[in-house]
Amino acid sequence: MTKPRSSAITLVSREEGRADPSSRTIVILPATTLVILGGAILGTSFLAGIFGVAGGMILMGVLLVYMPVAPAMVLHGVAQLASNLWRAVIWRRHIDRRVVGRYMLGLLAALVAFAFFSFVPDRATVLIVLGLAPMVAMTVPDRWAPKVTGRFGAEVAGFSSMAVQFLSGVSGPLLDLFFARTVLDRRHVVATKAACQTFTHLVKLIYFGGIATLATPEFEMSYIMMAIMLAMLGTSLGRVVLDRLSNSQFRFWTRTLVFAVGAACLSQGILMVIG
Repeated sequence: MTKPRSSAITLVSREEGRADPSSRTIVILPATTLVILGGAILGTSFLAGIFGVAGGMILMGVLLVYMPVAPAMVLHGVAQLASNLWRAVIWRRHIDRRVVGRYMLGLLAALVAFAFFSFVPDRATVLIVLGLAPMVAMTVPDRWAPKVTGRFGAEVAGFSSMAVQFLSGVSGPLLDLFFARTVLDRRHVVATKAACQTFTHLVKLIYFGGIATLATPEFEMSYIMMAIMLAMLGTSLGRVVLDRLSNSQFRFWTRTLVFAVGAACLSQGILMVIG
């Protein structure tokens, strides 16, 4: 995950049919890369379907191996939007709609703030933020941990999660901090987080697909459809496992996965800075 492979993508001019990264371009992926990314989308959506977190972190790390930050953010946003939307549909009876509504207020405030700067981070920044976010979230003492069900908790969660999305493309571990100390059971946690993350990834697509990067390369529609279908399949398979977990098992494995992936991302980001 230290640097992208130069042969992993090809930028082709839509107007002239030749390689020209300075013009409006589409992304062409080799068959081998498509298989790897397809497997990553399926596997990470399966993980996210179980725990509601960790899958997005892993997928972003994989995408950064094969493409620059802006197109990685776009493809990641498509896959995660499909995964979270489908998860929200599957568990729709367990969504806390008041939390989601308040979350969106904070999310929109973050979008307005970042839109003024049109900031796009580099790979090292993305990986370091990916690694630090879960570690900071898990080390906050219980008495200081914000709760998404508390006063202004959902609004703060929306603003901070969206801000971290703009910096790293992933905010699941940070959002989990706002859910970890609530009395919500695992189904309510997964369902409500999925609904919140659906809107988060939609806004991320708008930001990185237009507001911040007007020249972001576009993907073939077949790539987009592949990402959506694999994300939905992985999410559906994850539901079977989630039904069999207890609440204590769910919380233990969520924390373990998030910490392990965060440590890997942080180490890679630091290596990129010092190397």
